[in-house]
Amino acid sequence: MSKPDVPSKPTSTELDVLQVLWHLGPSSVKQVHRTMQIARPDLPYANVLRLMQVMHSKGLLIRDESERSHVYAPAESQKATQGNLLRDLIHKAFAGSGKALILAALQGHVSREEREEIENLLREDDR
Repeated sequence: MSKPDVPSKPTSTELDVLQVLWHLGPSSVKQVHRTMQIARPDLPYANVLRLMQVMHSKGLLIRDESERSHVYAPAESQKATQGNLLRDLIHKAFAGSGKALILAALQGHVSREEREEIENLLREDDR
């Protein structure tokens, strides 16, 4: 199966794996499984293995096969993946309006401290 030039959009569970790999760095399935078991103790190793194999075939992960235990890493950085997901969300849910996304996020989804931090960033950007 050939890998796509552009990785597909990750599912929620695939994002969980990517979060682990962005935190740990390149890792074996065993390392990812151990980390994911903290939040989900009943998660079978075989499920994580299969998921990471599927993610590799979708182009979401790269795999180093030089060692006995294959080592996986995200195909894209966290920032690139988040940017792609955000662009898709803006396009699909907010009719292409970044402003509408920001306004929706600010209404009940941002703490007072986060709002102050955002305001400071906006002020710095104006300088």
